[in-house]
Order: sequence, then structure tokens, then C-alpha cells
Amino acid sequence: MTKIGLAAGLLAATLFANSWAANLTDRDDVNAFIHKMHTEHHIDKKKLNRWFKDAHIDDNILAAIQKPYEALPWHKYQNLFVTQSRIDGGKEFYQQHKKTLQRAQKEFGVPEEIIVAILGVETRYGKIKGGHPVFDALVTLGFGYPPRAKFFLSELEQFLLLADEQDWDLKEVKGSYAGAMGKAQFISSSYRRYAVDYNGDGKRDIMNNVDDAIGSIANYFKVHGWERGLPVIFQANVKGHEYKNIEVSRSNPRPKYHLKELNRLGVAIGTHGGLSTASAYPERLALIELEEKEGPSYWLGTQNFYAITRYNHSNLYAMAVYQLSEKIKASIA
Repeated sequence: MTKIGLAAGLLAATLFANSWAANLTDRDDVNAFIHKMHTEHHIDKKKLNRWFKDAHIDDNILAAIQKPYEALPWHKYQNLFVTQSRIDGGKEFYQQHKKTLQRAQKEFGVPEEIIVAILGVETRYGKIKGGHPVFDALVTLGFGYPPRAKFFLSELEQFLLLADEQDWDLKEVKGSYAGAMGKAQFISSSYRRYAVDYNGDGKRDIMNNVDDAIGSIANYFKVHGWERGLPVIFQANVKGHEYKNIEVSRSNPRPKYHLKELNRLGVAIGTHGGLSTASAYPERLALIELEEKEGPSYWLGTQNFYAITRYNHSNLYAMAVYQLSEKIKASIA
């Protein structure tokens, strides 16, 4: 989207927000949503009206979603997440929770360092979980951000069901501006589908319980196609012009190409760069382009790289998680 488009979108969202009545229950679309939650899920209508009457539209959230970190070039994004403080924090976290991490790797096939890196990127190992009321965040984006209203209204529905199941006080549940929660920053639908009780206390608590967060992340990756023992990514060398015909995606790097086909188009697995390399690889790969200071760099992502992008649909995110995981792994070796 162009800068003009972003500005127009933000202005429109702000105008919508500023034109709404203070009481959201005066809106027809809000009342339709309340009716749906009552008739389909049997949540008390008086309770729903009380929740929405107390909710408010947050202009700061509307501004934040227009400027995600994932819009940055790779060389700037990398400097936010692959840092010495996160490496040191990852080493400390690993030492404190080694047994649980080893158990998760054995049971789900997801490497310990990948789980640790997810927690490092998402919440600095549970220290920064977000300060936005999740209910207000989802109300704001569901009713005030048309480009993704359908998604956020679905998440709002899932959040209310989750809050009912968990017996939460809506005012007390805090998270990111996009409604992600807990140490693992699951959105509501992911919490309901993939969170696990990993310490056996009868609760699925990724908000406060480290063991549950570790097990839930590992379960999420297993369900989304993580393959035990498979590499994550290879550095690539490109030459000629035919490689430009290969599909390159910033957010959906599903492996499509065998190495022989890539070779014919001028793409080869590199032999340097500090990340995993190989001269031959039997599985399908995806070509990934990242914006460095001096120009683009190229990589070949496996199914496991794709699995990381299911957590956050961004190649930048997946690469940051991978590079941080490699540095954490080296620090604990």
C-alpha cells in the first residue's frame, strides 16, 4: 500500500472512530453482534450489553495497526529482534526451563531453541505481554478497521467464548494492540484450538504458566506442519535473470520448488553466511528475498520455515525467529 493509501486508511478509520456515539450499544452493527453472541452461543444479553457499553474505541490501536514492524525492511527489522539482550535472555530462559523444553522437543519434534526464540521475539520471555485491554482492542479493530473487520470480529467472537470458558474478567485481560495474549501471544482462536495444559494442573494457562506456554507453542507448530529434524532455511546464491520468474512471497512462503528446478533457473544453495547449508536437498523449497542495506539477499525456506510463518504471516518474522534461535543455541552449546 502507498503512503497516500496508508494515510487515507488511517484518516478514514479515525473519522469513523470520532463519529461514533460514546455508547457502542447505540450502533446497529454492535447490536447485531450482541444478538449473534446471545442466540448462537447463549451468552447472557444483559452481560453482553454491559460489556459493550463499557468498551471504547482506541484511536492509538487504529494508528498502530497501520504501522506494523513487518512493513520495515529486513535490515531494520532484524535489529529489533536479533539482539544481544534477547540472546542473553534466551540463554537464561533455557537454563531455567530446560527440562520442560527438552520434553516438548521430544514429544512434538520442535527444537528447544525455536520455542525459546518465539518467546523471545513475542514477549521477551514473558516479560512484555502487552498492555491493551484485549476486549477493547478487538472491538476497535472489528468495528473500526474495515480492511480486516471480518477477521477481528471473528476473533472477538472467539475471545468472548474463551473468556466465558476461562471465567475471565474482561477488564483484566491485557495483550497486544491486535488482541494477542499471554507469554506465547496467541490470538483468541489459537488459544482455544492449540493451547495445552502442559503442567497437568487442569488449566490451559498461557497467560501466566511457562510450562503451558512452552507446550502450546510446540503443539501449534506440530499442528501447522513442523517436520522433526528438517532444516529451516538455507542461504541461496542467484545468477542470471531466470530466477526472477520464481514466485517470491513476503508472507506465504509455501515450498513449491525442487532444488534441481531451482538450479536450472539460476538458484543454488550457498556455502557461506553462518546459517545451515547443504549441497543437495530432496524436499521442496521456497525462494525468499530479504532487503539488506546493500541490496537483496536470497534464501531457500523449507516446510519448517513456512511453519514459523503460520505463527506470524511474515518472512521477516520467521527469519528473526530462526536467527535468534541459532544464536541462542550457540550460546548454550
